Amino acid sequence: MEKKLSLEESRQRLTQIEDDLIRPLKSHKGLEIWVLFLLLMLTLGFYAYYLQLRDGLGVTALRDYVQWGMYISNFVFFVATSLIGMLITSVLGLLRIPWITPLTRIAETIALAFAMFAGIVIIIDMGRPDRFPYLFLHGRLQSPILWDVTVVTTYVIISLLLLFIPMIPDAAILRRRMQNSPKWQQAVYKFLSANWVAAPEQYALIKKSIRVLAILIIPTALAIHTVTSWLFASTLRVGWDSTIFGPYFVSGAFVSGVAAVIIAMYFFRTNYKLHNYITEAHFNRMGQLLVLMCFIYLYFNLNEYFVPAYKMRKAEGHHLEALFTGNWAVMFWATQLGGLVIPMLLLIFKPFRKPLPALIISIFVLVGAWFKRLLIVVPTQQHPYLPIQNVPQNFITYKPTGVEIMLTLLPMVGVLIVITIIAKLFPIVPIWETAHEQGIDESVIK
Repeated sequence: MEKKLSLEESRQRLTQIEDDLIRPLKSHKGLEIWVLFLLLMLTLGFYAYYLQLRDGLGVTALRDYVQWGMYISNFVFFVATSLIGMLITSVLGLLRIPWITPLTRIAETIALAFAMFAGIVIIIDMGRPDRFPYLFLHGRLQSPILWDVTVVTTYVIISLLLLFIPMIPDAAILRRRMQNSPKWQQAVYKFLSANWVAAPEQYALIKKSIRVLAILIIPTALAIHTVTSWLFASTLRVGWDSTIFGPYFVSGAFVSGVAAVIIAMYFFRTNYKLHNYITEAHFNRMGQLLVLMCFIYLYFNLNEYFVPAYKMRKAEGHHLEALFTGNWAVMFWATQLGGLVIPMLLLIFKPFRKPLPALIISIFVLVGAWFKRLLIVVPTQQHPYLPIQNVPQNFITYKPTGVEIMLTLLPMVGVLIVITIIAKLFPIVPIWETAHEQGIDESVIK
């Protein structure tokens, strides 16, 4: 934090910060095209879901053996990426790392959007979505599925609070500065400002609330991906029967989450003209964080494959051969090298942690993270202990259909819509926290 400024200096600097961070909310250049694109994709996705509801899961490539395909891969990816809110806001926030301040709202927005739509992905995967309430009415405590739904719901609630409680002072500022906005928007700001008057006791309460939520979300976030991993590891299937799936999934979650934040940072920095707030130093720090997460994830990857490869039991041998040299080999090695090893090695060098190189590398990491989930979910189901015989060819292979691909993209579009709405209603970089970090007197932030 910078040294405290005088009241007059505080007012001048606060006005500048407000102007810079509120300006993107008033500018809509290119927004119409972006929204039309999202609505078009949304329409196609809803049509695909209509076809699935009408004709059943037979319109997909899901069959008796591969019952979890792109849908469950998507679910695991969404749950994974949502953990970034915990890492940035909670772990680094509780450690009082100062450079994360401009990134906390970006991270929490991503976390909330991905966590919200993780549940939607499960409903898409169900052939009978009308039976979803039965999970709560007749759920069994010994089922990891019930635990998963519980922790996902809890995580969404805490993430929602961690996103909107810090917005209370900003909502009061927006209520004052955005008086020409539509009435419904002013009503939103009035509601969220919660009678904020910038009193010292209000600041104390909001900081205490954030600290409590930051502590609560850590075990919840660890549980959400650990329980998801147990959905796989509690079976005897080859490739899933592993005791390290919990930390393996959590470490992979941090990789995809950090990559998603770097991509969002570049977009908002460039399009919202936030170069003074999201600086090259932030990309450098996030690049270093991504290197660390990739290194930890690589360690678990080595454990995940080297141990069964050393023992090479018959069933595991067939599974590993399919990954290393068989029909999944191209995707496997492209994911491991292009989505993990090479990005980690490049980001070790500072020039690759500049904004544009970091963006490109993060895109490869994020895409690789999704395909990594597909490699975890699908190949294992093609190697059951009992041989596959006397079934049609489309039961043996897995080739996603157009309907399945569109329904995989649908929740991704939903995530982008949520992020777009939040970023156009509220400053994507917190005003009052930025002001506090720059030494502005809290009494002028009203």
